[in-house]
Amino acid sequence: MSACRSQLKLTVNGQPATVEAPPMKRLLDVLREDLGLTGTKEGCGEGECGSCSVRMNGQLINSCLVPILQANGASIETVEGLAIDAELHPLQKAFLECGGAQCGICTPGMLMAATHLLAHNPHPTMEEIREGLAGNLCRCTGFIKIFESVVAAAAMRAPNAR
Repeated sequence: MSACRSQLKLTVNGQPATVEAPPMKRLLDVLREDLGLTGTKEGCGEGECGSCSVRMNGQLINSCLVPILQANGASIETVEGLAIDAELHPLQKAFLECGGAQCGICTPGMLMAATHLLAHNPHPTMEEIREGLAGNLCRCTGFIKIFESVVAAAAMRAPNAR
């Protein structure tokens, strides 16, 4: 191990992972470059757009703002962890069916923010959805189809769904 690199352990989408990286390397870059999880996107790189949203220890975070050292020992959930085997998560299905997935830059972050919202509020109102996704920006056609996708996903989820 190099003097400027640290060996860090974390759990990503339920799987243990060990990475050797500079401690201040962004979690976003470790996910994409070291672990090959390219579903998490970089938008602004400044924590303003939410494209890089992941869940760390159950909290929604902007992975572009988190140094990997801070994620040592953490449990990380990325968009790749939503689908189980070949079965899409209800949010992914709803985004496809309702047109919530647009250019694809914001979609992974939107999915993670919506996952976080539904984990805490399984049947949100439209206002709660707007508030829950307020940290995520879409520069394509707007938010209505995204909000409708979350409503549809909430309706199709089983009572004990994740």
